[in-house]
Amino acid sequence: MHKTLGQRDPGAAFPLAHSRDDASERRQANRAIAVSAVGLGVTGLAELALALLTGSVGLLGDAIHNLSDVSTSAVVFLGFRLSRRPPTDKYPYGLERAEDLAGVGIAVVIWVSAVFAGYESVRKLIDHGHTTFVGAGIAGAVVGIVGNQVVARYKLVVGRRINSATLIADARHSWLDALSSAGALAGLIAVALGQSWGDPVAGLAVTGFICHVGYEVTADVMHRLADGVDPDVITRAEAAAGAVRGVAHAHARARWTGRTLRVEIEGWVDPATSAREADALGHLVATEISRQLPEAGSLTWSTRAAPALCRAAALAATRQAAARRGPCCRRGRARRSPARPRTDRPAPGRSRRLRSAPCRRRRPGRPRGSGRR
Repeated sequence: MHKTLGQRDPGAAFPLAHSRDDASERRQANRAIAVSAVGLGVTGLAELALALLTGSVGLLGDAIHNLSDVSTSAVVFLGFRLSRRPPTDKYPYGLERAEDLAGVGIAVVIWVSAVFAGYESVRKLIDHGHTTFVGAGIAGAVVGIVGNQVVARYKLVVGRRINSATLIADARHSWLDALSSAGALAGLIAVALGQSWGDPVAGLAVTGFICHVGYEVTADVMHRLADGVDPDVITRAEAAAGAVRGVAHAHARARWTGRTLRVEIEGWVDPATSAREADALGHLVATEISRQLPEAGSLTWSTRAAPALCRAAALAATRQAAARRGPCCRRGRARRSPARPRTDRPAPGRSRRLRSAPCRRRRPGRPRGSGRR
């Protein structure tokens, strides 16, 4: 835990080269939430009035979805407000996870909307309900399609710009409402053509779309809450740290806390490296991480002593090198095996001159036979 400028942050010792303007990102997110809430509130109320007038369950499901988007916008706004709190002793990473918990609230609202829309569609299909003022209902569905598409696109662009999974999930919810409006429009067109079953069937189709998007949003939110990341993030982080001269090997871990990707790297360095040199390596690793992993928002660096080369492996390498040089190029005599008899002794009655002498290299520039006599 490092204490820098009165703020407790594990990654404050090795700041990344690129800095994120958190205040600007929060302003963009709050603006997107406010604009979408107003737009979807007006669209939802208009569709709800037309749904009650016409009795269309498809249009009713779409209106409920638009109004539920207003409630999810309030949940997202609350998550962004809580995530502003700085790290403390009780919450060392701050409350950035509040943004991810807001995504859980969005998923719950989506599933509740699916249950209600499905129930109303099945009830109308069984009771053979009728739809009136079809033209007004079609106009309301068109308004819903246009309004939801505009709001969904706006929130998706802002969410991707600031790396907010919660805002992206809210954008998918609005995009789902556009599909719901399209389903309601198809059902009302079928009713206008004399097929009374078209509206409840369209309501069931809308329910299916709601369940599909609800599953995707729930999976994304749970993936973040379980500290899941893209495996490519780990690969790039380890490659960036390993590219720094002086780092023999590196292990990396990463996780998302709200809009911040926190990277933790453990580097193996020379055991003789001092603490000052290890810190300098950490700053070099931070620079490389900023270049190869720009989405990273925080870096925690720690070092370990790299294990020395095994003596047995080094001795084996030396023996192999000596064997490749050949027997005449070895320095000194080779150690004889105690099991082998000595063969360099002369046989009885023979001259000692026959004893084998070690191989000697002829000195360069010295003619053969010009040695000492």
